[in-house]
Amino acid sequence: MSLVLRPARPEDAALVFSFVRELAEYERLLHEVAATQADIAAALFGDHPRAFCDIAEWDGEPAGFALWFYNFSSFAGRHGIYLEDLFVRPAFRGRGIATALMRHLARRCLDEDLGRFEWSVLNWNEPAIRVYRALGAEPKSEWTLQSVSGEALRKLAGS
Repeated sequence: MSLVLRPARPEDAALVFSFVRELAEYERLLHEVAATQADIAAALFGDHPRAFCDIAEWDGEPAGFALWFYNFSSFAGRHGIYLEDLFVRPAFRGRGIATALMRHLARRCLDEDLGRFEWSVLNWNEPAIRVYRALGAEPKSEWTLQSVSGEALRKLAGS
């Protein structure tokens, strides 16, 4: 059995969108997916991509993905990576694919002299939390994620 990690290519837009929907279904958030395949294609493969994706293939079969972007720490004065989505299809779990994707991004951080590698996890997702703890991740309990979207975003913008 062999694992290959590779950057997503424009012809992978449908696959990436499928992974996004599968992840949302797993997280019980499918009702929140407003993105389309065209949105994903534009974000990842447009003229000025601001998001990036790596595909994991197991024996040539699409097994999972990591979708990420660069963030910035003014305190550190350096960029980092924020992992937006990590997903491995159920049939491929338990083979170290998620760990391989995480290690791949950690190596990118070191190779590019980035200051940190961050992500969020749902509080109930114990299998993922166990993987993250085994990799040395620690929760940042002193921070609470805040978000403004939809009507609240329009209101904040004064529209």
